[in-house]
Amino acid sequence: MKRLALILLAMVIMLAAAAMLAFPYAVKALKGQVEHALGAESEVGEIVVGWSTIEVRNVRIHAPKDWPAEDTLRARRIVIEPDLRGLLSAQVRIKRIAVEDGYLSLLRTRDGRLRVLPSLLGKPAESSTPPPSIAIGTVELKPCAIEFYDASIRQAPHKLRLEQINATLDDLNLPDLKSKTRLKLEGVVKGVRQDGSVLTQGWIELASRDSEIDIRLRGVDLIALQPYLIKTAETGVKRGTLDLDLKSAVHDNRLRAPGKLTLSHLELSSGSGFMGMPRQAVVSALQNHQDQITIQFTLEGDINDPRFSLNESLAKRLGASLAQSLGIDIEGLSRGIGNAAQGIGGAIRKLLK
Repeated sequence: MKRLALILLAMVIMLAAAAMLAFPYAVKALKGQVEHALGAESEVGEIVVGWSTIEVRNVRIHAPKDWPAEDTLRARRIVIEPDLRGLLSAQVRIKRIAVEDGYLSLLRTRDGRLRVLPSLLGKPAESSTPPPSIAIGTVELKPCAIEFYDASIRQAPHKLRLEQINATLDDLNLPDLKSKTRLKLEGVVKGVRQDGSVLTQGWIELASRDSEIDIRLRGVDLIALQPYLIKTAETGVKRGTLDLDLKSAVHDNRLRAPGKLTLSHLELSSGSGFMGMPRQAVVSALQNHQDQITIQFTLEGDINDPRFSLNESLAKRLGASLAQSLGIDIEGLSRGIGNAAQGIGGAIRKLLK
């Protein structure tokens, strides 16, 4: 028995030594496989394998030549925590994926198509083998940033930037994406004169795109949204903020999203008047005693068609029509926000695919 014990101990020591010697080569091979999967435009700093986590550090995917940003994706640190209890099951289980100091750029083209990670998602899959089934408990984004470039409203793409994003996605099943995924996102909407805030929460089934999501914007700088708000070239926004409450529901590809839009302290730059009155004087007449213009509206339509219909209450129709004649495009602003929200949702779906 003593001799057997010594033999087993020697074997364990030899296996441990072999594992220690082979470990750096295994990690190097894993790093190469990750870079190959991400494409030739990608960089991976290093991969650190621990007892319970895998860390991928300094990930970067460079943008193509026609892209308005330098990178399409960056992340300082990605932590993957597998569920060790699921090793014996047929389904891969991951407790948590945390992305720290991440960055993603999106581009809506002139014809309204959304492009996300074109060097990665724009290529056909190399293998016909079906991917494994993966269940992910939680995906966390901790201070991340998103830049949304919109070329559908002007030739030089207009940029909207969200910073300090903290978000969670719970209950993801890949690759079918048929689970009802709960989401919550909080962040800062960058502006010229001031920054606003965004809060989005609800659920989405990414396979069918059915969803129920509440969106709340507070204190968003109207100068940053000027291309969506102003139709005429003869005027512009000097100052003002936007508040928005939108309850979006999508079922069978049909969107219905009642909302309330409030423009506060709107001030336009000089431009031609309306019926003999200065433009800003007419805008001031539209505002209530708190210097606000409030519109109740409902976005409706097919989410595959970006030309949503906009239905407003009859009491607000006259004021909205007067605003249109002044070049203030409340309808375009509502549609632009709706398109941006749907675009970011579509980006999440493409990334997970």
